[in-house]
Amino acid sequence: MSEVHHHTIFFTGRVQGVGFRYAAAQVAREYEVAGVVTNLADGRVRLEAEGTAVEVEQFVAAVEARMHGFIRQAERLAARRAPQFSGFSIQ
Repeated sequence: MSEVHHHTIFFTGRVQGVGFRYAAAQVAREYEVAGVVTNLADGRVRLEAEGTAVEVEQFVAAVEARMHGFIRQAERLAARRAPQFSGFSIQ
């Protein structure tokens, strides 16, 4: 695969200390995506995911559905690029 769909999503709300990263990693197992989820110093969580357009969209939607009670806002950036991740990890 020469290029993949890549999304970076910044989640704001009560997203740290509630198992958000663990939940994202669990959901990632159900989709053909690679990426990383990271707590940021400003209290947000950054989720990066890459794969086919359909898989990335469905994965992000599933994370948002699972954690909807904690998310106040999600800012999404999307692009196509060469793959940069192997598997899905928590940082």
